[in-house]
Amino acid sequence: MTIHSIVIQKLLSTNAQVGRRVAAHHFKVYTYGFRNKMAIIDSDKTLICMRSACNFMASLARENGRFMFINTNPLLDDIFDLMTKKVGSYSPSTNALWRTGGFLTNSYSPKKFRSRNKKLVFGPTQPPDCIVIVDTDRKSSVINEAFKLQIPVVALVDSAMPLDVYNRIAYPVPANDSVQFVYLFCNLITKTLLREKSKAAANPKIDAREEAPRKDKAKSKSDLANVGITVVPYASLAPLPEQDIEETKKLLDKLVVLKFNGAPARNMGFEGPKSAIDISDGLTFMDLIINQIETINSKYGCRVPLLLFNKDDLHDSSRKVLEKYSKSSVEVHTFKQGDGPELKLSGGHYSKEEVHPVDDVDVFRSLMTGGTLDSLLSQGKEYILVLKSDNVATIIDPNILNHLMINDIEYCMEVTPSHSFNLILTSMNFKLREIAQNQDKHLKDSFKLIDTTNMWVSLRAIKKFVDPDELKHKKPSVLKDTAAGQAIQCFDNVIGVSVPESRFLPLDATSDLLLLQSDLYTCREGVLTRNPARTNPLNPVIDLGPEFEKVGDFQSRFRSIPSIIELDSLMVRGDVWFGTNITLKGQVTIAAKPGLKLEIPDGVIIENKEINDPADI
Repeated sequence: MTIHSIVIQKLLSTNAQVGRRVAAHHFKVYTYGFRNKMAIIDSDKTLICMRSACNFMASLARENGRFMFINTNPLLDDIFDLMTKKVGSYSPSTNALWRTGGFLTNSYSPKKFRSRNKKLVFGPTQPPDCIVIVDTDRKSSVINEAFKLQIPVVALVDSAMPLDVYNRIAYPVPANDSVQFVYLFCNLITKTLLREKSKAAANPKIDAREEAPRKDKAKSKSDLANVGITVVPYASLAPLPEQDIEETKKLLDKLVVLKFNGAPARNMGFEGPKSAIDISDGLTFMDLIINQIETINSKYGCRVPLLLFNKDDLHDSSRKVLEKYSKSSVEVHTFKQGDGPELKLSGGHYSKEEVHPVDDVDVFRSLMTGGTLDSLLSQGKEYILVLKSDNVATIIDPNILNHLMINDIEYCMEVTPSHSFNLILTSMNFKLREIAQNQDKHLKDSFKLIDTTNMWVSLRAIKKFVDPDELKHKKPSVLKDTAAGQAIQCFDNVIGVSVPESRFLPLDATSDLLLLQSDLYTCREGVLTRNPARTNPLNPVIDLGPEFEKVGDFQSRFRSIPSIIELDSLMVRGDVWFGTNITLKGQVTIAAKPGLKLEIPDGVIIENKEINDPADI
């Protein structure tokens, strides 16, 4: 009998495989099937998830990370008490502090709570690095607060776990939360953490050396969050005279555009780069960028080249996409991610060394190592516009370039106000912590500004910023491990430009695809234009269920995209299929009952309705 079979038998003895009568759609990936109308959880999947969770906790333990164990079931108190005492971690379960609102989000200052038995208990003064929860069905705000603070959560999940809770758990472990399995799971966590502690105790010198960089890194993150940046409203930029084409030509001849092609669309069921997905009028985002550059070059007689920086796993598919532009007048070069001087223009030799995640510094180093930066400077290029994500509403704006050159700006980031902040009418100062760089729609309103991820950088400043001696060795740059945006502090003259919200349309899911392919947007000369017939300045909120998650499923379930000019919000759940010439208005909710195929007929107009079966239409 193998070790694997022994472990599986141990899991089966705890009834970990027994689910509930209901299996949510997003949980079916963990189910083996049904028996006696009960979902059966795949024990192999449970074992894989347990290993992933324990490996993650072990990596945190090696860095002296803080853990918080939360038990919402009084039947499991003895197990949790035994575990937390052995590993020496904080657990608020005994005094039910987890029930208190703001327990995590207000944990940066000392505080005390008065429990129901009128005893004073003290909460943690520092947020944990990881939270472990069992019995997550119990009502608790801890998962929501942890998600807001971006604290990873390890939790047991079952077949009836709601989608909104499941999406906020970083390391789900699918299993029945029986007492036997919880004991097995807690025993595994205890052994994992104690093993890491014993390793750290056996190597105190190594731990001491690792502690200093950890403190420096935390300090650098704190310092970066407090870096200030002046944001200028786009309306205050001096416009270029339309009649002076020659002056605009001279300006644009100093520009080069670089597109990140590092966002795979596997979460949407698309294997190629996200920029190759049809988004409007049969055009892809790559079509929009090239059409924009073609229009600018033709209108002003300039030569703006396009550089494509590809991740290693997307390079070949990106090259195939470019074959359709072989007759285009735009000069296109491709890069492959790498960390050595072998990185060259399209057609050259590419490094086969292990590559790093793409960030700002990776691009700057690649421009230096391939000799591309010197080549661009010799051609009279002075600024580079870097498009870091698939923001399909990007506009190559000469007015921004003109402002940068007049004021000798080295680094400029395009931002837009969030829904919770007013429009910027005059130049204002902001801290970087007030600018959202996370594309998660649930977090954007907690910031004042949103980073559109488009940045303008001086090529001469890049040459000054990147140390050539560092590049001679195949080592990451000094800032290689820092987050995107930290390169800001290395430039002297830095600003932000507050562009209209219409210039920020990220393509993250098929819900965004429905918005872009509808009659709400049209494309002209590579620029998306909003339909003037819509009077609401905000776009409708669209939430499609997991049945529409993949691009193929999305296309098959919509025979044609509905008209949404007068739509405020749309939520679709279940097995729903749309016909042709459908119009949606107001607030619409379509949720098919379990086991029911709900078809929306052709030509129907749905306004302010909640539909669950054909009789509701």
